[in-house]
Amino acid sequence: MITLFSVLILIFSVIIHEVAHGAMAERLGDKTARDMGRLSLNPIKHIDILGSVIVPLFLILTKSSMLFGWAKPVPVNPYALRDRKYGEAKVALAGPLANISVAIIFGMVLRFVPFGNSLFYQNLSVILQGIVWINLLLAFFNLTPIPPLDGSHILFAFLPKSAENVKVFLNQFGIFFLLLFIFFVFPYLGNYVYQLFQLITGITAL
Repeated sequence: MITLFSVLILIFSVIIHEVAHGAMAERLGDKTARDMGRLSLNPIKHIDILGSVIVPLFLILTKSSMLFGWAKPVPVNPYALRDRKYGEAKVALAGPLANISVAIIFGMVLRFVPFGNSLFYQNLSVILQGIVWINLLLAFFNLTPIPPLDGSHILFAFLPKSAENVKVFLNQFGIFFLLLFIFFVFPYLGNYVYQLFQLITGITAL
C-alpha cells in the first residue's frame, strides 16, 4: 500500500513540476504548453510510462535509497519568451520551486496540525511525510546543473558567452555525467535533503 501511495505521490509531484514550467512560460509570453493542453493536472496528458511508473516502482521495490522519476516534458518555445536572457532560467526554476512549495505546505501541516494516535491519523501522517520527502528530492535532483535537468538551464543563463564551449560540452556528454551523478552522488545528498525535511516538518525520523 505504501508503495502504491509513493508512486502516486511521485506521479502527481512530477505533474505539478511540469505544469509549473508551462505556467511560467505562459506568464513570460509562450503559450505553447496551453495550446497543447499541457497546463492541466490530468495525469493522462503528462505521464511517461517509463519515467513516471516503471522506474520509480523499480526503485521502491528494490528498496533503493533514492527515488526519482519524470513526466513528459512540457513544450517550451524559448523564442516566444519576452525575457530572452533569463526566460529559460525562470521557466526551469519554476518546476523545482513548485515542488519546494508543495513540500513546505504539507510540511507545515505535519508540524502544526495535531495528529491523533489512531491508525487513520498515523497512515495520514505517513502519506504527508511521503509528499514532503518526494517533493524535496525532486526539487534538489532537478536543480543539479547537468543537462537535461532544470539546473543546467539555470546555469546556462548565467554563463558568459566566453564559456559557450562549456555549454556545448555539457550538452554533448550530459547524459554520462547524469548517470554518474545518479549512481554515485545523488544517494549521498539524501542526508542534506533529510535535514531540510526535519527543518520543515519537525519530524526527526521518517
